[in-house]
Amino acid sequence: MVKEREAPREVVRVACAKYGDDTVIDWCVAFLTGEISGEDAYGADLPKLVAITGNPNPGGWSAPVDPVNYYWIRVWAARVLLYVWRDDAVDALRVAASDPAWRVREHVARLTAQRELGQLVDALLPDLQHELPRVRATAARAVGAAGEAEHAEALQDLLEDPDLTVRVAAEKALARLEKRLDRTFDRRP
Repeated sequence: MVKEREAPREVVRVACAKYGDDTVIDWCVAFLTGEISGEDAYGADLPKLVAITGNPNPGGWSAPVDPVNYYWIRVWAARVLLYVWRDDAVDALRVAASDPAWRVREHVARLTAQRELGQLVDALLPDLQHELPRVRATAARAVGAAGEAEHAEALQDLLEDPDLTVRVAAEKALARLEKRLDRTFDRRP
């Protein structure tokens, strides 16, 4: 019988109950900033990675783990911050906002939207032009949730995106921006 994986929220709850919120956040910050390298995460610091993923073999890869997969460590660390938070984690997210892996940046955008982290919006603007629609849509939601009036034009440009999900995300993001800022913006045809 295959053991069912626990939901990320539950994994984080268990890790925080065992090690404390601050310790778990410290690990995630270290993973996101590279203070704990991918090699160390699958070496001496593996127990920390196991705790935040809830998996004794995070990623399910055979040892040694191919370094091409190390970015997943940063994805998992960012995901943890969706469920447990400390304000100084924003500094690690600022680093992660320029991560070469789009999945990491996508999680930074999710956190930016969830926590309304306006200080990260400018760093996410390049992802409004990303080749993947899901990245563009997530970045648009972040801009709508935490951006300012000067960011409206970038969202307006997405109203003509070739992908419907991006256009819908941009429309909703503009509406949210309008509501937050108590003003209206053009909906260019």
